[in-house]
Amino acid sequence: MREILIAKDLYKVAAEKFIEIANDSIAKRGKFTVALAGGSTPKALYQLLATKNLAWEKVIFFFGDERNVPINSVESNFKMANETLFLPLNINQNNIYRWQTELETPKKVAESYAEKIDKFTQTFDLVLLGMGDDGHTASMFPYSMALSETKKSALENWVEQQNSWRFTISFPTINNARNIIFLIKGEEKSEILRNVLEGEFRPERLPSQLVKPENGKLLWLLDENVAKLLTTYGN
Repeated sequence: MREILIAKDLYKVAAEKFIEIANDSIAKRGKFTVALAGGSTPKALYQLLATKNLAWEKVIFFFGDERNVPINSVESNFKMANETLFLPLNINQNNIYRWQTELETPKKVAESYAEKIDKFTQTFDLVLLGMGDDGHTASMFPYSMALSETKKSALENWVEQQNSWRFTISFPTINNARNIIFLIKGEEKSEILRNVLEGEFRPERLPSQLVKPENGKLLWLLDENVAKLLTTYGN
């Protein structure tokens, strides 16, 4: 099921959705498993979540993707989440599953993370996603090899546009989640968003189109600027 929601206060609504899903998951299964998004957009969300009341000791954190950089790099998704969310809330390190970018090769990094996902959870309660101005999501860029992955839960992905390796959970992993939330803002992404949501289905060019949950809920949470070119909403 797909829903499109345009919010004046994007982060307030996103935090409310996060807490709602978390409380429901904890009530039903005793824990809440979430794959966090990286990049700049979710930073303010994590800062806001750090002020919220939740049974944080029952939240298990994964990452949807990561850059091939040390954990102290300014480009590290883990570093950003650690500084804005984990440290302020004093999250137990045992509740945080990061990509071990210090391992010898990109393949080993990805295999290690896939093993952690497969061992701990087959189904995330929530996957948070962003979208780049080229239509990519997580670290699955246009025409990259990760788009065709059907079996692995996580993999290394060579991104020609970035001339670097990236690490990402796969579309089968994303689409198996109980809840998926895209968090997108900014007028500069309005045209690509319209193409993704209302244009021709071209997933190799627009990877975000491949996010189609099997049984879960999909929410496109947008600010007014990025949604300004959309003509239709709903399922």
